[in-house]
Amino acid sequence: MKIERFDTAPRMSKVVVHGDTVYLAGIVADAPKGKNTTEQTKSILSQIDGFLAKAGTDKSKLLSANIWITDMANFAEMNAVWDAWVSPGNTPARATVEAKLATPDYKVEIMVVAAK
Repeated sequence: MKIERFDTAPRMSKVVVHGDTVYLAGIVADAPKGKNTTEQTKSILSQIDGFLAKAGTDKSKLLSANIWITDMANFAEMNAVWDAWVSPGNTPARATVEAKLATPDYKVEIMVVAAK
């Protein structure tokens, strides 16, 4: 089966398509410095929309989501953005974990898998 990669760099690809499955790398906010959890989550979900479109799918086809958040005190704030974005009736299997991320500026990271 053919494998397609998008936004590929030496370390990783942001999107990998294998058959009818689309895998996204962990996505973080663009220019995160000074942005709160709401702003970062909106940035991430906007990027996810773009990457899914590039791969020929959309958020209504999400299969799973892994979310890392640096402080569970911001869980409701992140969920408010997620709930407004996610496709009603097409919610993916999901896990959310508190974790330290690559830099202190990042508050949220989201990784999804979708069908085509």
